[in-house]
Amino acid sequence: MAGIVASFIVGCAAPSSAAVMTKASQEAMTPDQAVARLMEGNARFVSGRMVHRDLTAQAKETAKGQYPFAVVLCCVDSRSAPELIFDQGLGDMFVPRVAGNYVQPDLLGSMEFATKLMGSKVIVVVGHSECGAIKGACDDVQLGNLTVVMDALRPAVVATPGFQSDRTSNNAAFVQAVTEENVRLTISKMRRDSEIIRQLEASGDLKIVGAMHDLATGQVTLLR
Repeated sequence: MAGIVASFIVGCAAPSSAAVMTKASQEAMTPDQAVARLMEGNARFVSGRMVHRDLTAQAKETAKGQYPFAVVLCCVDSRSAPELIFDQGLGDMFVPRVAGNYVQPDLLGSMEFATKLMGSKVIVVVGHSECGAIKGACDDVQLGNLTVVMDALRPAVVATPGFQSDRTSNNAAFVQAVTEENVRLTISKMRRDSEIIRQLEASGDLKIVGAMHDLATGQVTLLR
């Protein structure tokens, strides 16, 4: 990651963190530089040194066009807002959200639009600590339409090994492990179900990464 950040600082033709993304700056940015920009933003968030932005001015600048450099698939949790934890402005990111940050056809189509047609350079799937949706899946909750969400998250519960003594939401370590596994399975499903995303990644025009957001510290950690 240090090498990625260094290359971003030295050679990036992208705008400063406070500037609105343009077509030129988006096209000049590489996928690695896109990841570095997000992680630099998270470092600012964690340290309390977020960039001052004139959001009213940004709204006017982006009203007739947008050139987001990133797609961040995340949970609906109110404590894990990507624009804040990555310290980005208006027009910087597409943010599809669903409880448990899993992928379904309509969200996948939205990400194909964001990458193939709109030029975003990275897809980040972000899980977070203490995820209520994951806890519900661990406990096999059945409740109205929420059952559909639980069914989508159950494969991560089943695929997480160990923890034979307690595979419920009472076991924080198990919940964390399932959350990370869900991120990985979501990425695998994206690659499997979208030829467009597979091709973009294979050509080097797109990078897909998984990450975890710690609610207590604010820090985002990339998954390996």
